[in-house]
Amino acid sequence: MNLDLVRARGETPGCENVVHFNNAGASLMPSPVLDTVTSYLQLEAQTGGYEAAKLKAAEVEKVYDSVATLLNAGRDEIALVENATRAWDMAFYSIPFGPGDRILTAMAEYASNYVAFLQLARKTGATIEIIPDDEYGQLSVEALSDMLDERVKLIAITHVPTNGGLVNPAVEVGKLAREAKILYLLDACQSTGQMPLDVKEIGCDFLSATGRKYLRGPRGTGFLYARREVLEKVEPPFVDLHAVTWVAQDRYELRADARRFENWERSIANMLGLGAAVDYALEWGLPDIRERVTALAETLRTQLSDVPGVRVRDQGKERCGIVTFTVEGKDPDDLQAALAEKRVNVTVSRLTSTRLDMEARGLTALVRASVHYYNSEEELSRFCSILQSLI
Repeated sequence: MNLDLVRARGETPGCENVVHFNNAGASLMPSPVLDTVTSYLQLEAQTGGYEAAKLKAAEVEKVYDSVATLLNAGRDEIALVENATRAWDMAFYSIPFGPGDRILTAMAEYASNYVAFLQLARKTGATIEIIPDDEYGQLSVEALSDMLDERVKLIAITHVPTNGGLVNPAVEVGKLAREAKILYLLDACQSTGQMPLDVKEIGCDFLSATGRKYLRGPRGTGFLYARREVLEKVEPPFVDLHAVTWVAQDRYELRADARRFENWERSIANMLGLGAAVDYALEWGLPDIRERVTALAETLRTQLSDVPGVRVRDQGKERCGIVTFTVEGKDPDDLQAALAEKRVNVTVSRLTSTRLDMEARGLTALVRASVHYYNSEEELSRFCSILQSLI
């Protein structure tokens, strides 16, 4: 494994303060990202907001190239937006639905996406149908294949759910979608930055992601991939003078590229920080990051299984850096608070975030510990030791 842990931790100032196992929430920013954001804010304070943006316009353009490289996409297929939900919404609400159109999604779909399905179904008469899980707890590709017909308008799934470590078979779903000529929207919020993503291999029409999680970028950043061939078939749910050109009193023209999904006013500092985070991840190498993260997570699952009262809840044939568990007789919120007092960061994944999956498994809340490549084996042992003392 070609990953320098000493360097990774040395370039992560937060490692001196906390054991951070909340990378699926928001990772600790590395120094290059922090320096990029703060230096731009200093420039903005000294020269003015518009003026600083003009000075850094070429660097902002490079962010599109970086994200395109990350996904193996074209720069014209990338939109930079405020967060993953905005990216997902701009894609989803651009698709014209009508009565009888079918939306297929998975058991582990995220709440923000599912409530959008509900809203649109109420407005248009489209229907929402759930793809069953297979024996591993992930989306069943076989079941999906049996559900496809001419009324399916969209397949929309979450690549890595918020409440567990499974990785849904995104590539296999893409093959079915392409063969059936059905639009495919992938929520890659939790997978981007912890594993390689190739949109050509995946075969998705849209992919949404955030900067703050495994990419280690600043909060308030995200991006949308929109396949070039589908751009002319969809129109953003709302536009502004950045997304369109007002060409006559009664007419406007949409941009030809994915930036039709953007809006004009954005944080330039955060956009540059996102670019720095993507470049930083590419420098480490996504295959090496995945190898490190996956190994750490499996080690943590093994160690947690040895702690009396702990039950690891992760599903999936392929698993990633998110580790979820419950402790017999202990409330997850109480455990999170107690761990925070020991300067250990975890979070709680709740029923309301992934209702379909959690209800099916009889769960209401889970402790979620999500590791990254800069975490150390010593931190894993310390975490389990502290947890055992709390139990």
